[in-house]
Amino acid sequence: MKKSKSAVIRLIACVAVLGVLLAAGILTKAVNWEQLKSIKVDITGIWKVLLMIFFVLAVESLLMMLLSLPKPQSHRARSVLSIVSSLLKYVAVIVILCWGLSILGVNVSTIVASVGVLALIVGFSAESLITDVVTGAFMIFENQYNVGDIVEVDGFRGTVTNIGIRTTSITDPGDNVKIVNNSEMRNILNRSDRVSRSISDISIPYGTDLEKLEAAIPDLMQRIYAAHPDMMKEPPVYLGVQALADSAVVLRFLVNVEEQDIYAGMRALNHDLLLGFRALGVECPFPQVDVHTDK
Repeated sequence: MKKSKSAVIRLIACVAVLGVLLAAGILTKAVNWEQLKSIKVDITGIWKVLLMIFFVLAVESLLMMLLSLPKPQSHRARSVLSIVSSLLKYVAVIVILCWGLSILGVNVSTIVASVGVLALIVGFSAESLITDVVTGAFMIFENQYNVGDIVEVDGFRGTVTNIGIRTTSITDPGDNVKIVNNSEMRNILNRSDRVSRSISDISIPYGTDLEKLEAAIPDLMQRIYAAHPDMMKEPPVYLGVQALADSAVVLRFLVNVEEQDIYAGMRALNHDLLLGFRALGVECPFPQVDVHTDK
């Protein structure tokens, strides 16, 4: 479905550009109706155009296949491959358009050289398109984000799965894809730049012997780390008393993880702390209300 939709979009783009070029040629008198009428579109011409189209598409497919062969681990390299793949599609459309017109007898160079004023008008109408392309190029050169990075844009958090000439695709953990114009990729939060931290707050009753519990925590941290060495970069850290709540003392713990494991790390830490505290004889309290009455 996605491939067919992409093909339709490319076809519409080709027709649109063809219409713009022909209109520009007519308006600038580089091409007139008599010239258009003189173009002989016979079976041979159509056959040549079809052969040219299939040839260009075959070359594009071959190059795309070659670009898909390497599986770089570097996010930077994956970004370069992604944007080059996107650029190839646009180049193929332009080549087909110009080559096809020349086969049909249209002087493409004359048309292109004569559309200065119209190009300026189209440039203003396509300001957002130009902005997307330029912004995307600068983001790649400045290494602001790459394919594989986890970013947050306008509250949407996900992994950058594709960087194109105009747009960037971001996929969240639920496989929802958000496509953002490159010019709209402002104030992004790249969460892959540094090590992330999973935080867990766990409550204990006020009657707990805090000093005795704190003496047993280091051993518990080592056991938790031993259970999740693939997720946790190092043993969790006990930070201390976070809050004195209404019905409990809140203790805070954190552990360093990769950004993609930040929520999984928090769940694992909550789970193991709960079971670990129970094994130490400390039960997490639940909210309760004391009622006092005067007799």
